[in-house]
Amino acid sequence: MKKGWIIYNGNFLSEKFLELIAWLEKAGASIGLELIPIKNNDLIVTYEYGNACLKGAYKRDLPDFAVFWDKDIVLGRHLEMLGVRLFNPARTIEICDDKSLTIQVLANHGIPMPKTIIAPMVYREVEDFSPYKYIGEELGFPIVIKEAYGSFGEQVYLVQNESELMEKIKGLGNRKYIFQEFIQSSYGRDIRLNVVGDKVVAAMMRKSASDFRANVTAGGQMCSYKPTEKEKELAIRCSQLVGADFTGVDLLFGVNDEPLLCEINSNSHFKSIYECTGVDVAVFMMEYIKKELIL
Repeated sequence: MKKGWIIYNGNFLSEKFLELIAWLEKAGASIGLELIPIKNNDLIVTYEYGNACLKGAYKRDLPDFAVFWDKDIVLGRHLEMLGVRLFNPARTIEICDDKSLTIQVLANHGIPMPKTIIAPMVYREVEDFSPYKYIGEELGFPIVIKEAYGSFGEQVYLVQNESELMEKIKGLGNRKYIFQEFIQSSYGRDIRLNVVGDKVVAAMMRKSASDFRANVTAGGQMCSYKPTEKEKELAIRCSQLVGADFTGVDLLFGVNDEPLLCEINSNSHFKSIYECTGVDVAVFMMEYIKKELIL
């Protein structure tokens, strides 16, 4: 039996989050994978006598693999340096966690997505607002602003005019964020496709009648969805380009319902899509991991 870790954040212990960790552990056990949940802060990244090693509360031997259900990129890279196979790789999590980096990695690969501008770097606070006036003219209003780091539709804003834009810029200060054209045809609706390996294993549509964001946590409703071949191909291609083992890919609807990439989630939660479709994405993930370890 292959032994692995499920690495999760030791400072984020909500009941909802811990339920997913237990779910992953159970899914692994169902197909013969022994998984031990480990908090990231029990694994202290250390360099001793010039060599990489692990210190901290957890002192057992390194595992055969780890399901890296965290965004501690430094720890992820450190484990890879020590020879641990991560699902997903640290680089994949880094790319998906930073929306500006996601856009850059996908650029020049023919991926359809909203027109995007990455905000200029700011050290403390914005002093020169002239570039933002240009950005407003370039994208037209309303404009979507997304902080580079954010989940569940949070840290995503819709600004209606130049005055609102400047106020939001002041409030964001030196945080990283991107600007995107607003896709009116996808107002309050998108689709989530769960990709495992090179296959879409589950899909659902999310709708909101009161918010431009369709996220369930923002009040959206979900229903089972049968994706088109074009939608599946786009989701799989995006997952491949970021080097992922599994992802949750969110797509928008263009003017003629053509799919547009919204974002890629490296640690996509799977409870909602299970409740919606009856598909246990975690089992597909574990079957994929087992196959990869055998190969």
